[in-house]
Amino acid sequence: MIDSIKGGLISGAGQAFSKAGSGAPSAESFASVLKESVEKVNKLQGEADHAIQGLANGSVNNIHDTMIAVEKANLSFNLMLQVKNKLLTAYEEVMRTQV
Repeated sequence: MIDSIKGGLISGAGQAFSKAGSGAPSAESFASVLKESVEKVNKLQGEADHAIQGLANGSVNNIHDTMIAVEKANLSFNLMLQVKNKLLTAYEEVMRTQV
């Protein structure tokens, strides 16, 4: 389950970084990869909200699928939060660098 979330969220980032590392210009910019990742996290959170509403109003009886959707959204949000923290730390380190 974690591999599918991880693969889904940062597969584009991995492809962009591998292309950049090989010397070839990447087709995707970092901003577009980041935007796609945020959109995927938002989509997963929307699906979790929909599953919770379905469980609350009785249209969905399977609590397991609801909990899986909620955990996917939670894990993807936490991953995105950690990526943001790493980017912020890297930015602060660059700003402290003396020229």
